[in-house]
Amino acid sequence: MSGTKEEDRKGSSDWREFFWNPRTHELLGRTATSWGLILLFYLVFYLFLAGMFVLTMYVMLLTLDDYKPTWQDRLVTPGMMIRPKGDQLEITFSVSETESWGGFVHNLNTFLSPYNDSYQVQTNDYCPPDQYFIQEDSGEVRNNPKRSCQFNRTMLDDCSGVSDRFYGYSRGQPCILIKLNRVINMLPGKDGQSPYVTCGAKREDSDKMGQLVYYPPNGTFNLMYYPYYGKKAQVNYTQPLVAVKFLNASLNTDISVECKINSNTLAPGSERDKFAGRVSFKLRINDK
Repeated sequence: MSGTKEEDRKGSSDWREFFWNPRTHELLGRTATSWGLILLFYLVFYLFLAGMFVLTMYVMLLTLDDYKPTWQDRLVTPGMMIRPKGDQLEITFSVSETESWGGFVHNLNTFLSPYNDSYQVQTNDYCPPDQYFIQEDSGEVRNNPKRSCQFNRTMLDDCSGVSDRFYGYSRGQPCILIKLNRVINMLPGKDGQSPYVTCGAKREDSDKMGQLVYYPPNGTFNLMYYPYYGKKAQVNYTQPLVAVKFLNASLNTDISVECKINSNTLAPGSERDKFAGRVSFKLRINDK
């Protein structure tokens, strides 16, 4: 027993001596000089790493342009989206229940507020149609901010929310707005031919969709709204829209709709990327 107690006292003494040795003035096995040198080494080492990181970031930022991306990795054909936003690209409502489509109307009103004619006249230019609105820089001299062409809300006619403030939802003739994703410097047409939108039902729903009307006429994204120069260079840019109005779609049934962009410069979307140049959504109109 005494031997065990002696070993315990010896072990405890060794730990205390390792933590602080009063004879050699060592803390955790190192003298003050040793601790000072190792802390100085790590301080210099991490300051060097931080300096290298800051220098690398600085050199990288020097290669970037505030107005134009240095590298642009993009799809051959831009994606499309619809408004109003439904749950998982589904537009479902009942004509007789105002609350079922009131949210869609509010969404469209909010989305179209920057397109009001009075605002467009104040901020954007009237441009000749069917030709690109190109605004090149003069060498190192920036032509910024770049101007933008007017897209007036009234160009959407029956789907503008002006003549019909419910966008046809109260009558079972809903309007769906379509926009093409923005891509800097994209030229979506040639020879004066603007890209245009066409919508159709999936094969199994082909007899349910009924007649469609497009606004602007023929569902075109006019060339005058291109090229797009970026959010910072073209601060007042107004993205062109196409509205599709369903005049007599079948009631109380799901209709699978696909809209796609047609262009003589943009490649058609492939099955590998179902969002390139097209958008699919489900429409259901209930009569009660």
